[in-house]
Amino acid sequence: MICLFLTLFSYLLRPGWTGVNERTFIAVKPDGVQRRLVGEIVRRFEKKGFKLVGLKLTQASEELLKEHYWDLRSKPFFGSLISYMSSGPVVAMVWQGLDVVKTARKMLGETNPADSLPGTIRGDYCVEVGRNVIHGSDSVESAQKEISLWFRQHELQWWEDSSKDWIY
Repeated sequence: MICLFLTLFSYLLRPGWTGVNERTFIAVKPDGVQRRLVGEIVRRFEKKGFKLVGLKLTQASEELLKEHYWDLRSKPFFGSLISYMSSGPVVAMVWQGLDVVKTARKMLGETNPADSLPGTIRGDYCVEVGRNVIHGSDSVESAQKEISLWFRQHELQWWEDSSKDWIY
C-alpha cells in the first residue's frame, strides 16, 4: 500500500507543462496520411530533439472534430473542414520538449502554404490552405485541451530519453 501511495505521489509531483516537459499536440491530417508524409514529419520532430510521448492512427469522429475546432464553428468553412478531417485517417501525436509549442508552429509554417517559407512542413509539402497536411497547437493552453481530447492519460508515455543530456 505504501509503495502504491509513493508511486501515485511521485506521479502527481512530476514536473508540469514548463521547460523540457512542455507538450504539444500535432496531427497529420488526412491529406498528409494519404500522401505518406507521416514518417518525414516524425523524422523532423525527432531530429529537432523533441520526444514523442503519444502517437496513434485514428479515424476522427465528427463529434471529436467539432469539439476540436469549436473556435471555428462560426466560420463559413467549418462544415467543409469537419468533412475533410473526417474523410480519412489522422495521425495524432504528442511531442514534448523545451518551447515545443512555439517551435513546432515555426516548423509547420503558416496556415496558408503560400505564406510558408521553404524548409517548413507546409512550405515544402503544401499548395492549398484547404489541404495543408498538418495541425499544431497554437498555445500551451490549446495543447493541453487538444491532448486531452485526443488522448487518454494511459495512452501517453513517460520515459527517459537517453539523448536528453546531449540536447539540453
